[in-house]
Amino acid sequence: MDEKELTENEKKKEYLKSYGKALRREQRILDEIQCLRLDKMFPSIVQDGMPHGSSQEDLSGYAATLDEMIEDLKKERLEKVKIRKKIERSIRNLKDEDEQEVLRLRYISGLAWGEVAEKMGFSTRRATQIHGNALLNLKI
Repeated sequence: MDEKELTENEKKKEYLKSYGKALRREQRILDEIQCLRLDKMFPSIVQDGMPHGSSQEDLSGYAATLDEMIEDLKKERLEKVKIRKKIERSIRNLKDEDEQEVLRLRYISGLAWGEVAEKMGFSTRRATQIHGNALLNLKI
């Protein structure tokens, strides 16, 4: 394999790894949204230095700010979903089903090489060979 192919394969691996990163960020976004919604429902227990309960204007402004933050998080989550869908589509577009399965197990399910090989009924060496071929055939 020449240096250009190596660099291209590294880019493809990073692209595929972004699936897990996007998924983890989505979960953190959902957690953040849940916290913000709780803060909106129970503003008096929030210890963030913002005004609470002293006047209706303060609370309505606080609620509006929380709504805006939630909307921003929802937009970010949508971007992460789009990243994952794009990666899934790229994998689905591979012609070889073994190549598809190796990439799904490795990058979408997050399995270690031994687990990938076991699930597919191959040796680890064979699974990594299929992975190499999949990277060469993957279009990003």
